[in-house]
Amino acid sequence: MVKDNKKKDKPKKSDFKSFLKKRAPIYLAILALFVVFVIPELTKSSLESSFPELTVEQQKPVDVLMKYSGPNETGLTVLEAISNKIEDEYPDEKIFDNKKTTVELIVSSVKSEKYQVILNFKSYKGEMNFDWTVDINSNKITSNNSESKHIINLVNFYD
Repeated sequence: MVKDNKKKDKPKKSDFKSFLKKRAPIYLAILALFVVFVIPELTKSSLESSFPELTVEQQKPVDVLMKYSGPNETGLTVLEAISNKIEDEYPDEKIFDNKKTTVELIVSSVKSEKYQVILNFKSYKGEMNFDWTVDINSNKITSNNSESKHIINLVNFYD
């Protein structure tokens, strides 16, 4: 009988505590990997996230323009081409996180279904100005300056 009392007097170990003690380094390592690799990717800035808020009417021509991928509708889009050009100008930099970087997007109605879309990208090194006329009915895009013409040609002739 004495032996039975000794067993009852010992405090019982918590299963949960022992579970955590064994696996705490693994959970800390997973949490550290999450903080180091996943969170920066989720908070990454891009050209599209820098666009200002637009009305529904203004958003339509911007969507048509930015999703335009040439006559074959495959390959590079206008948004990707502009982003690539900015990345080429600012390699190894998070240019959209810089305080001196601004992105202006101006949408104005030219005629009933034609809109002028102006994109101005300004940074500490200089600026890039793009100007297009977008016809919503036919999805036709016309360049109004040399920089925007270069982007449209790049998209149209991309392999």
